[in-house]
Amino acid sequence: MLPAMPERPNEPTADVDPDLAGRLLAASELHGDFVLSSGKRSGVYFDKFRFLTDPDLLKELAQAVAALLPPGITGLAAPEGAATLLVAATALDTGLPVAVVRKEPKAYGTMSQVEGHAPAGTTIALIEDVSTTGNQVLKAARTLEAEGCTIGIILLAIDRGGGEHLEKQGFWVKSVVKLEPTERSSGLDAAPDLQAPQQP
Repeated sequence: MLPAMPERPNEPTADVDPDLAGRLLAASELHGDFVLSSGKRSGVYFDKFRFLTDPDLLKELAQAVAALLPPGITGLAAPEGAATLLVAATALDTGLPVAVVRKEPKAYGTMSQVEGHAPAGTTIALIEDVSTTGNQVLKAARTLEAEGCTIGIILLAIDRGGGEHLEKQGFWVKSVVKLEPTERSSGLDAAPDLQAPQQP
């Protein structure tokens, strides 16, 4: 059996480079007129690939995510897509096994919707890069629960509003960067205010 994440309840996120949040935003924040995956129009878009494909930023972000893991986590997971880059980097930092949750079951081979290591009884930290609505993460969480896993925590690199929705569904959510967007009169989101990283 794979070992559980070692207990480290007193390890604060302050140990992570304090300007990491600013550098993540500087790398990814774009301004213009964008349509988000939710269908909502926004004046700000966060291109997650701009930090997920930068080796130094990805490594630091994975370390920040790992620092938020509570005791008892025995596996990591992410929805299919860009977040798999972050969950893989976090796995390298923690030594925890990984599962990837497909949007739909595979139409061939194993016909699986959950790929990788997520046997029943695993306590999962579900990782996402940028979350605006939380819908994709919620669907992944429900899929893992249907497989017999427990969602110990949901970790968001950038929480753009999805965290609140996930908390209302009963999940424990933490983020490296939490944004509070304000609405412009034009209907586009104004540049969001940055909040300090949460403490574990």
